[in-house]
Amino acid sequence: MKRSIIFFGLSLFASIAMLAEEAADSLIQELQEVVVTANQPATRLVGATLVSTIPGSNLADLGNALDVLAQLPMIKVQDNAVSVIGKSNIEIYIDGRPMRDETELQRLLSSDLKKVELLMAPGAAYASTTGAVLKITTRRNFVQGLSMTDRLQLQRRRKWSVMDYLDISYRSGKWEVFLNGTINRDNFVIKGSTLNKLVYEGAPTTIGSSQYNEYPTLTGAVKAGFNYTKDSQSFGAYYRFNPERGDFCNTGTEWYDSNLPLNRVIDSRIRSHSHFVSLYYENKFADKYVLHFDGDFKRSVADNNVATTYPESVSQDVESSDKRNSNLMAAKLYLNFPLFNGDFTVGTQDSHTHTKLDYRMLNSQVEQYIPSAVTDARQTSAALFASWSRVFGKFSLSAGARYEYVDYDFCTDGTRDEDVSRRDHMLTPDVSLGYSFGEDAQISLSYKMATVKPPYSQLTGSLSYTGLHEIEGGNPALRDERRHNVQMLGMWKDFMIQSDFSRSIDTYAYVKQLYPADNLQLLMHPVNIDVSALSLYLVWSKPVRCWTPGVTAGMYRQWLALGGRRYDKPIFSYYFDNTFALPHGWTFTANISGRTGGDMHTNRFGTTWFTMDASVGKSFFDKALQLKISATDIFNTVCSDWTMNTFGVSVDKRQSYDNRGIMLALTYSFQPRKSRYKGNAASQSELNRL
Repeated sequence: MKRSIIFFGLSLFASIAMLAEEAADSLIQELQEVVVTANQPATRLVGATLVSTIPGSNLADLGNALDVLAQLPMIKVQDNAVSVIGKSNIEIYIDGRPMRDETELQRLLSSDLKKVELLMAPGAAYASTTGAVLKITTRRNFVQGLSMTDRLQLQRRRKWSVMDYLDISYRSGKWEVFLNGTINRDNFVIKGSTLNKLVYEGAPTTIGSSQYNEYPTLTGAVKAGFNYTKDSQSFGAYYRFNPERGDFCNTGTEWYDSNLPLNRVIDSRIRSHSHFVSLYYENKFADKYVLHFDGDFKRSVADNNVATTYPESVSQDVESSDKRNSNLMAAKLYLNFPLFNGDFTVGTQDSHTHTKLDYRMLNSQVEQYIPSAVTDARQTSAALFASWSRVFGKFSLSAGARYEYVDYDFCTDGTRDEDVSRRDHMLTPDVSLGYSFGEDAQISLSYKMATVKPPYSQLTGSLSYTGLHEIEGGNPALRDERRHNVQMLGMWKDFMIQSDFSRSIDTYAYVKQLYPADNLQLLMHPVNIDVSALSLYLVWSKPVRCWTPGVTAGMYRQWLALGGRRYDKPIFSYYFDNTFALPHGWTFTANISGRTGGDMHTNRFGTTWFTMDASVGKSFFDKALQLKISATDIFNTVCSDWTMNTFGVSVDKRQSYDNRGIMLALTYSFQPRKSRYKGNAASQSELNRL
């Protein structure tokens, strides 16, 4: 397998070289329009927003939206997950509506993309936790009648995975109805080992374990809804049902000092489902006022049963179960209109969340230090926000503020925890100033203050049994993070620089420390920390006929001290993306990246000097059918190892994910067109926390 993948990579480079040489002549002789449009700048800086124009560029026929995003500056795609370099908690919008599942990007064709905007300094209209906003605008025309898209994806890594997505919609006059469904059978493997070292009762002590994890899951989604549009007024709604089942198995060993390792098997059974309802209303009146409303409701249930057995030992089996019920109600209302020769938005965003976790430890001996408990968390949030933006000649200014009231109530076994429950009043301002020196040079400087709430999964007070001497859990005492962020963006011709400095008070990081019990127990859980961080990235990209290269070089450095130890080793990284758009509908990509080892919060990550992904694709039947073959981590060089040293406990984690693999994707589209749904996430941050 390894030799064949290496041969595939070498053959791909040889093919690219020959085709690029042939294309240099054919593009000039036969496709003059490609040469002309490819010389246009694909990405420009507008204020603090990177705007990429897709039509006419080498990215227009690349495949789907994920393929395009993977080649744009500051954006990375891995396993269909989109991230922004140096940013966290990103939100994605397609034609003004939030993306709520990754299949939306998989089924959106690259030829239908018009513009991609990356907001590096989101204003007050977005939650203060939002680090970046990705806004995608399509250029598809509306057609009457039936439309259908089907995408089949077959992937082989250590195990086989298969996914199929079907979307059917019908439009007649002012009405549109749609129905789509996804079924995904996934299976991936993680191998590794964990070595803990500490001094216990005055003696050096070692606790170790090995793991071979298999994660087979079967997930599905069914979504149905409608949209109505007449003149400047529109409304719509949809319902989505998501079932999921997984049967995970972890086979491995545990050992204590020089004792013989014990064989261990951990079986986990997960059954979950969720119901989601979303609706919106939008109306433009008096030719300048836009009123928009969004409403969301979500209910989810998850059952998890875990059994840890030691087949060749006298140790007792350890079984536990937990059941989680979550409800979310959210609404967002805003009004947009011109004010003082600028654009003004004012609105409110409110939500109520209720999460209940019933955890049962079924082993009486272990229950002495990991007790059963019922935790109940309720949060009511009400926010007011306002933002204003205007262009003054070569200057651009945007400013906003967000006030939020939060009432958080936490109970354990029916008793309110006064130390954890709290009421907060938060005011988070933001401001951004940009200046344009001309078409070839722009710069912007922005400041934003944010209040970041921990995910609900980290606020739980329950503990989980992970071994004879190891426990994992949350921390209900986690405080909200207060973050100050200053960012500078600059662009000159084909070069861009991005610098970001943040100061975070009471953010959280994982630590491992001794847990008070009758025997040796190590607890992995999050705690609040204060950290400052600086990131700096330099980007160069310029289309050269059929070839669009992109180079990013960056550095991340933090300042963190915890327990008398400093975590400040910088991480240097690079990305070299290459796109080839060739005649007869062929496209090639070859992306290379690497990074040095360094500290991020309390983890020191290992070094990956060189890794490579590649793909080849072709369209048929006037782009109605698309075929794509892609290979990831071709040389199997990705390093996922990390170490941690906190509160006298040293952890050395060696792990190997099944990153290397090959995938075949077939997409067929019949009269594709964009959805008319214009709803936005009423409370995207609460959805992410759930």
